[in-house]
Amino acid sequence: MKLVHFLMKLTSETVQIELKNGTLIKGSVISVSPSMNINLKAVTMTIRNRNPVSLDFLNIRGNNIRLIILPDNLNLDSMLTDSLSKPKISSKPVAKTMTGSNRGGLGSRGGRLGTRGRGRGQARAF
Repeated sequence: MKLVHFLMKLTSETVQIELKNGTLIKGSVISVSPSMNINLKAVTMTIRNRNPVSLDFLNIRGNNIRLIILPDNLNLDSMLTDSLSKPKISSKPVAKTMTGSNRGGLGSRGGRLGTRGRGRGQARAF
């Protein structure tokens, strides 16, 4: 299971996030995007060597996150087993009906097999 999919299940949980620049952020998760951007509400942000600041909402870009501290009362077993029970969809191989590449489907360039334009042609010996 990918970490992002696990984090997407943390909606309405209070977490503490440490950023790469040392800033500590504590708040309730509203949502998590696939690129690990996190939206928080009721936020307390403590920048290194400064006083804490209270914010209503905060959006954190995913690549700035160093670590996420989860609440102690979170049941990790149930969250992890829910995602593992989903069956994987197997894709069937698709048979090619036309020759050549997947683009255009008529073989070589322009759809004519064996020709590459209207140039001089092949040299003939007389």
